Amino acid sequence: MSVAEHELTIDVIGEFSPDPLRFGFVKKTSAHIAGHSQAVTNDEQQSIMTTLLNQQEVAPTRCLYVHIPFCRVRCTYCNFFQYASSKQRVDDYFSALLVELKQKALQPWTQSAPFQAVYIGGGTPTDLNASQIKRLGKMIREYFPLATDCELTLEGRINRFSDELFESALEGGFNRFSFGVQSFNTQVRRKAKRLDDRDVVLSKIERLAAYDQAPIVIDLLYGLPYQDLDTWQQDLIDFFDTDAHGVDLYQLVEMGGTPMADLVEKGRLPQPANTAIKASMFELGVAEMDAHFMKRLSVNHWANDNRERSLYNSLAKTTAEVLPLGAGAGGNIGGYSFMQHRTLDKYFADIEKGVAPTAIMMKQATNTATIMAIKSAFDRGVVSDKALEQQAGWDVFTYCQPLFKAWQQHGFVELNRAGGYHYLSLTLAGQFWAVTLAQAMIKIVNKVNITSMQAA
Repeated sequence: MSVAEHELTIDVIGEFSPDPLRFGFVKKTSAHIAGHSQAVTNDEQQSIMTTLLNQQEVAPTRCLYVHIPFCRVRCTYCNFFQYASSKQRVDDYFSALLVELKQKALQPWTQSAPFQAVYIGGGTPTDLNASQIKRLGKMIREYFPLATDCELTLEGRINRFSDELFESALEGGFNRFSFGVQSFNTQVRRKAKRLDDRDVVLSKIERLAAYDQAPIVIDLLYGLPYQDLDTWQQDLIDFFDTDAHGVDLYQLVEMGGTPMADLVEKGRLPQPANTAIKASMFELGVAEMDAHFMKRLSVNHWANDNRERSLYNSLAKTTAEVLPLGAGAGGNIGGYSFMQHRTLDKYFADIEKGVAPTAIMMKQATNTATIMAIKSAFDRGVVSDKALEQQAGWDVFTYCQPLFKAWQQHGFVELNRAGGYHYLSLTLAGQFWAVTLAQAMIKIVNKVNITSMQAA
């Protein structure tokens, strides 16, 4: 069996164009790849969560995610802002978070195997004070079984990230730091509501990297208002000047409901870059990384040495299980995915009652392993027939051959063979459209009867 010809529509295979990088699809519409799942009723959620955390059968790899839902300022492009930071609010939240940490750490599931990666995200985790950051790291190391090479990442902003905060984080056991710089350019930063000007950000990143105590990684966002190709190239040059250990190059995906969308509509901000310009920015970014012989870890992440592994980010795109802590945190265990309450009042109430603060729970689709295998492969930029079949349990690669050949004709991929193995590698255009291609492939396999294919 293989993909039916009538399924190879334009939204799946893209447009034929002499310039697939810029015009292969109309635009990227999502930052993430999704599949199908089934909602669990509120009445069932607590009993299912209790059962999951009492089991001792775990996935080979697993991670811990901790969410800090506060920001001092809402960036104009952000659709995830939850709460403005205030000392009392942060203190109250931190106290509740530690209660949840202890409760979940004591569960049989938690103690049954080591965690390979821990990620403290947000929000702005560095809005915690030095004492809180240090205590959080130490408690994670004390209460959770961690692999000897476990990656503990603290995400945050450079603004107000003092030497005291950094040293406290190191004392707490954090061994990787990720900062959302987005752009070094002062005008771009101010219009995006980013705090601190270019020189301040440059000097802080450079000083942190010079500590040589842990990888310092930054995010750069391309396509922002006032950010043209020259500005973007200077952002890339500035990154190399800081000697930071790694960088993510992310495309701005305009989402409804953001302050930026409102400001553009009212004429108070210029239109962000269109798809063709963002494609040129991606092309320039890849060229700069290649020119500096950076080690590529994914289609949008590079490292300048072997210390930067980006372990959590890569594992989260696989079948690794993720235990969530904190309001707004998401995770997945034992075939279920869930999101915790974003509203602080509901989160506090559940923590006080000693129950899991679950807001939404979904029973994962039967083809989740296939979906995650596709997601992980496209993030790497290479799809292997052997690896895909091992993870999915059926020959997805052969089934999708008509799709792959159409993509190859359109310039998104190259089909290769080495010995008895087959590979699909993404071209530069394919790398730019990686999420779109993965979503298209998932759309195709979602129509397949997985049980019958596995039995074939």
